[in-house]
Amino acid sequence: MTLTRELVRLIRSKPVTDADLERAAGFVVDTLACALAARDTAPAKAIATLSSWSTPDAGRRAFYFGGLAHILELDDLHRTSVTHPGTVVVPAAAALAETLLASGRDFLISVLHGYEACCRVGNAVGKAHYRVWHNTATCGTFGAAMAAAHLLDLSEDEAVWALGNAGTQSGGVWEFLSAGAMSKHLHTARAAESGVIAALLAREGFTGADTILEGEKGFFAALCPDPVPDAVLADADGPWELVQTSIKPWPCCRHTHPAIDAALALNARLDGAMPDEIRVETYRAALDVCDRPDPTEPYGAKFSLQHCVAEAIRAGAVTTSSFDGDHRAAARELRAITSLDVDPAIEAAYPAAWGASVKARVGDVWLEERREACKGDPENPLDREELTVKAVELLGLADFDAGAAHGLIDEIYGLADRNAPVSTFKDVFARA
Repeated sequence: MTLTRELVRLIRSKPVTDADLERAAGFVVDTLACALAARDTAPAKAIATLSSWSTPDAGRRAFYFGGLAHILELDDLHRTSVTHPGTVVVPAAAALAETLLASGRDFLISVLHGYEACCRVGNAVGKAHYRVWHNTATCGTFGAAMAAAHLLDLSEDEAVWALGNAGTQSGGVWEFLSAGAMSKHLHTARAAESGVIAALLAREGFTGADTILEGEKGFFAALCPDPVPDAVLADADGPWELVQTSIKPWPCCRHTHPAIDAALALNARLDGAMPDEIRVETYRAALDVCDRPDPTEPYGAKFSLQHCVAEAIRAGAVTTSSFDGDHRAAARELRAITSLDVDPAIEAAYPAAWGASVKARVGDVWLEERREACKGDPENPLDREELTVKAVELLGLADFDAGAAHGLIDEIYGLADRNAPVSTFKDVFARA
């Protein structure tokens, strides 16, 4: 039996509890708020020239929502797969749920299924894949297809075909970072759309490769120098992968978050004093993506460990304005005295744990804060109240007053109990 078929069976056999559905609803809230808050950005306006939620094409709706969800760098992150599953899975599921008049419960189950496929494939790609390939783009299309397969009630064969044709569309490389280009948002947009298209075609009998993952010319062979195929099916009876996913408290690359968490604690200990030297030690992948000593635009600053740590120590907060020109200028001196290195213990623990150590010297005195996990991780999650605070703030950027924002959040959390068709997204995108 092929890995893809076994993956489909594993996902469809996992029990779903009310607690699982509530957690899924929380991730829907987070993803939708991230997307709506980005609507007035330049990338969002460009995406909107190609698509909007008003189109009857479910794939194009997934493209639109998926592109917007990744713009602010506030979307969720699954550590071991190094993917942002919400940006791909939730848009694909939402687009099809409204087209098919699916119930709220089926929609949330499809989200669980999508996260599971995206993250399990991502768990298996190996560390080397991430050096060139953006895991969210390459693995996310599997998640979008699996979510769509549930909503379309595909047979086992059809679901396998959907994943096969999702995998053959995988793509998305990191070169955009060298120029601070907008391509990362295209990655999530296309992965969401490709998964929807793959599932819709499978419903029509359009076949896909059973061996898309492990085949001689399949996904692992093409894109993964050091794959771990056994990880696709590992711990089959464990919690849903969605439950193992982190929600971001800060609007920048998740690789910077352990260091931000540590730096914020140092800010409190420094009590207004500015350090003479800062040292950040973390894992290699964080340096590969986020070693940017002097970012010249906001997006580059979101991928700069030096800037994020300097800003956290300087200002005691990292917010959506922390990456603009004034804040980059204010943090320049601290960035200049910030060095990066790999900590062997933290590197050995990655990607199961994303950690960082930040040290600050004032005169002859060194202060250190170390994080094995940070705020928003499964070990220290945002609770519903904290997630609501984040979502209300983001929805405010989309002109939702507090009452409307709380009403939308409550509506999404109530989807698990609704047998009526999902119409939430049509209403809110029309409003926004």
